[in-house]
Amino acid sequence: MQEHLIKEIETFSTEETLELGRQLGHKAQPGDVYTLIGDLGVGKTVLTQGIAEGLGITEPISSPTFTIVQVYEEGRMPFYHFDVYRIGDVEEMDEIGYEDYFYGDGLTMIEWANLIEEILPEHYRQITIEKNLEKGFDYRKIMISEIE
Repeated sequence: MQEHLIKEIETFSTEETLELGRQLGHKAQPGDVYTLIGDLGVGKTVLTQGIAEGLGITEPISSPTFTIVQVYEEGRMPFYHFDVYRIGDVEEMDEIGYEDYFYGDGLTMIEWANLIEEILPEHYRQITIEKNLEKGFDYRKIMISEIE
């Protein structure tokens, strides 16, 4: 697998992170898979909320920590939001039929995707979010890479 950095963005507020998510949601195509990497509290849910808005989803978006996947159907395409933080092993992903989502006709977003790398598709977009408190409490560095 090869990783190609597409862009690196700095945001300085929750609203800027939300707006970046909206832009990503507007550009998303059916079948896209986005992975989201970052520590707890770094803003993964905020970015995901923006992506959902960019898809035209108006219902509240929260992290599906205890359900593994949330499905939103009201936007311009289905949005499959995974949070695999609490997954025990990859077999749990088989049980929920992950392939139907990963290779479906919507946008798949996977938080903590580094925990299930062995089942990720050959091609996906990786979004990594980092904080740097020296640059401010709301500062985020967001790197978007193509993985092939």
